Amino acid sequence: MRRQLAGEAEIAAALARGEALRLLLVRRDAPRALQALAERARDRGVLVCETSANDLRRMSRTREPSDVLALIGPDPGAPVVEVFARPGCAWLLVDVAYPGNAGYAIRSAEVSGAEGIFLDAAMDAAGRRQAQRASMYADRFFPVRWLRAGAVLDAARSARRRILAIEDSGSTAPWDADLRGPVLFVIGGETRGIPAPVLERCDTVLSIPMAGFIPAYNLQAAMAAVAAERLRQTRGS
Repeated sequence: MRRQLAGEAEIAAALARGEALRLLLVRRDAPRALQALAERARDRGVLVCETSANDLRRMSRTREPSDVLALIGPDPGAPVVEVFARPGCAWLLVDVAYPGNAGYAIRSAEVSGAEGIFLDAAMDAAGRRQAQRASMYADRFFPVRWLRAGAVLDAARSARRRILAIEDSGSTAPWDADLRGPVLFVIGGETRGIPAPVLERCDTVLSIPMAGFIPAYNLQAAMAAVAAERLRQTRGS
């Protein structure tokens, strides 16, 4: 369960109650009172990050942006086993080539409440940093791991997760499948899609209907369609 706390009073009260805050974001030039709050959070083991007013504005869910936000949610440092022990969904991206697409996919996974996302992609350190920026640094908020697909699939099977692929070759629309519960969604790269050895290990192949001449959606658009459908099904259950 993700929660966002905004403002000095709300966060101070949460600390006093002993709530398990995961992360505190505070404006870089914050007044002394907020700096003191940040020190209290650090003393409780909370990760504190100084950030820009613009970042806080984009993150704030309140009408007026706050100079300090606290987040309750998944541990970004959680190992694979712990990610798959949680009840929600996770994502695996295989052979994504462009850092921007990887970053938008990471952001989509976090926004839709995923437990974590795994990427099997041949990106160097610079490409990964670019993906991190494109994701709005979503790796601050939930697990983002660069791992081989086989290891992720093995861990998902050990955790008894259903594995659902998203690929043009599928015959089942997302709204005709049960997307609830602990699942791993798999989506392929921009050029070749999901490699055959990975696709063979999936339980179901989902396909999103298309009506244009271009033969495929951009991967984050397809991902967002499935993520939104899962949220609809989950909230309706």
